[in-house]
Amino acid sequence: MATRDKNFWILLIFILAGLVIGGLLGDLAAKVDWLWWLGFGQQFGLETPLVLDLSILKITFGFMIKINIASIIGIAIALFLYRKV
Repeated sequence: MATRDKNFWILLIFILAGLVIGGLLGDLAAKVDWLWWLGFGQQFGLETPLVLDLSILKITFGFMIKINIASIIGIAIALFLYRKV
């Protein structure tokens, strides 16, 4: 049971790393003429943050996800590397 939980967390870390690194590379590649397609993607989430004002405490909630082609490739590479490890 502990091995299965450990594998889940390692898989989650691999996927998040692939998503973040791929997203960063996609943003950088979007500025290069012949690599523009790696930056093509969609973003979704809260456009304006949700604010909860409790008079003595103010909490702001915001969430935005941006998925591009490079982040999808990064997730695929992360899954491949996870299977090899």
